[in-house]
Amino acid sequence: MNTKKSSAPLLIGIDVGTTNIKALIFDPRGREIARAQAKTPTHHPQPEWAYYKPDELWKTVSNVLKDTVAQIDNPANIAGIATASIGETGVPIDRSGNPTGHAIAWFDQRTRPQREQLRKTFDRDELFSLTGLPLQPISSLCKILWIREHQPEAFARTATWLNTADYIAFRLSGIPATDYSLASRTLAFDLHRRQWANDILSELRLSPNLFAPLCNAGTDLGTILPNIARETGLPLHTRICAGGHDHICGALAVGVTEPGTMLNSLGTAEAMCLPISQPLTDPQIGRQNFTIGAHVAPDQYYFLGGLFTSGASIEWFRSLFGEDADYNTLISEASESPPGSLGVGFLPQLRFTNPPHAEAIARGTFIGLTPDANRGTLFRAILEGLSLEMRHIIDASKSHPGVPETKNIVAIGGGIRNQLLMQIKATVLNQPIALAEMDEATALGAAVLAGLGTGVYADITDALHTLDIPLQTIHPIPEQVVHYNRIYNRVHKQIYPAVQDLHHQIDQIQMTTVR
Repeated sequence: MNTKKSSAPLLIGIDVGTTNIKALIFDPRGREIARAQAKTPTHHPQPEWAYYKPDELWKTVSNVLKDTVAQIDNPANIAGIATASIGETGVPIDRSGNPTGHAIAWFDQRTRPQREQLRKTFDRDELFSLTGLPLQPISSLCKILWIREHQPEAFARTATWLNTADYIAFRLSGIPATDYSLASRTLAFDLHRRQWANDILSELRLSPNLFAPLCNAGTDLGTILPNIARETGLPLHTRICAGGHDHICGALAVGVTEPGTMLNSLGTAEAMCLPISQPLTDPQIGRQNFTIGAHVAPDQYYFLGGLFTSGASIEWFRSLFGEDADYNTLISEASESPPGSLGVGFLPQLRFTNPPHAEAIARGTFIGLTPDANRGTLFRAILEGLSLEMRHIIDASKSHPGVPETKNIVAIGGGIRNQLLMQIKATVLNQPIALAEMDEATALGAAVLAGLGTGVYADITDALHTLDIPLQTIHPIPEQVVHYNRIYNRVHKQIYPAVQDLHHQIDQIQMTTVR
């Protein structure tokens, strides 16, 4: 018999991520009541391409919602739902709300030509100053231009572009809306006026009504549609609220909403997020591949950098060399390898270059291999490479005026379960890292937005005072700090400049390969 009971209002946070889709039920203090998850259904038709079928995304969300609600005895206590999701990926829908095509994955690289089109049309520094985004092929705008060029019939039927979280909220409520944090990932949002950048859309001959109406994260969009309530087991009074960008929702859950604290969000991709009080427009920020965006906290902003293939590098290695070993086995083997991994180094750029580099062409790199290196050595080299790369990103961020000093680091996400990784990172950074002792902060952040929209919390201050999120602090290992400093300065920082031209040559050869 199910005994998961709570008399308090309950809140649901949905997390649509690169690897998994999750639905969790929380009480107002942030304590998990129930959860369910499933793999994100992703299609890879050819190298560098990936997409989602919108109906498959929705069906997966619907199923995990149904499975989660079935675990509790009091679904009538559910007050509201909000969704956090990956950025850049959007679902094109027609006037009836039906998808007109696939949702191109955020990391898909087919849109390089569209990036070049934008580069020729706009000054990249002016574009960054307006939108807060460097000119990258992953932006939503590049995907829209690709669809217009290669799927003109589908584009002609498209009335609205919904970000992934927006699409889930639309399926739940029937209301199209986009919050400012996800709008910040489109390359079509005026960050200063907090409105769609109509000059950009006009120049590209795109409708000013292509994007959904803007609203604050946590806005109450209305009650759940009756047929969806029946499908999922949710009560008819459930309120659907606007969600936000996944990393930024995670920042909200652990109180990273004001300058001074850095969020380190570890998932398939990894983010370094620093709250700031106003947008920064220095073009050098964009040239180094950093982004500026709107926080889910009202009238707040963020400075963001990160690794595009953090957890993805770990999963890539395990799938190729794990031989069915679980993560604990790999971590144990890596622990037996000394700091520095016997001289083996790893550059974690499997899909894109990471800040402060801004090349569209990237490849991962192992260096220093010898016959002494075993599986544990290579796995430790990956963990060290991720940590050293994050240090490089943080160091580069400090060079920009307006970026606040980081006094504390709070880490969230599935990656924090890897204690060896977090120990290495604290030592490489020579700074303590506070780990949120709950691995679903992104879903909790979405649930907090639902709590704001339904009145469970009076405001964000009330929400953060109500939440009870324990933290565990990982401290550097003092005797290893100097060793990692040498590796960082004399080896890791030199890898990318040493292989950059080689990677360009490889890319050119691959483009002319006869298949």
